[in-house]
Amino acid sequence: MIENILKHPNIEVKLNTEFKDIKNNDFKRIFHTGSIDEFFDYKFGMLPYRSVSFKFEEFNIPYYQENSVINYPNNYDFTRIHEYKYYLNEKTKKTIIAKEFSDHFILGTNERYYPINNDKNIELYEKYIHLAKELKNVYFLGRLGDYKYYDIDKAIERAFQCIDEVFYKLN
Repeated sequence: MIENILKHPNIEVKLNTEFKDIKNNDFKRIFHTGSIDEFFDYKFGMLPYRSVSFKFEEFNIPYYQENSVINYPNNYDFTRIHEYKYYLNEKTKKTIIAKEFSDHFILGTNERYYPINNDKNIELYEKYIHLAKELKNVYFLGRLGDYKYYDIDKAIERAFQCIDEVFYKLN
């Protein structure tokens, strides 16, 4: 399905290209899922995010836990443990887990994962949204574009919503 979408004659895929190197008026529409503040060169300041880091551990046992991901919200310095072999139903005598730790986002050091939603940050985000409305062909979405936490089902729903808005806007 994805291959067919990318092969469509109305879609141009550019790899190894920074969005800053693309002129907005070279395309009918741009759907930007990157950070909205970075798109505008941090004109009003940087939006804060929480990042994560992982510590991998190997064990000489078939399974460490009873599921692929288990959350530990209160009692440990890590937030969850991932055991990836569950995804492919692998059968091995050893296992590898990844403990996930919450981290501060530091530009150039780690990745943005979770927006930090509070009144001050939402006010900053609203300044970028106001600026974004001046663009005729750029649409912001996703955790970084909307500055909003999404589970995958909500991220897909938001993408469909955005496409519907663009479609109805054109007709």
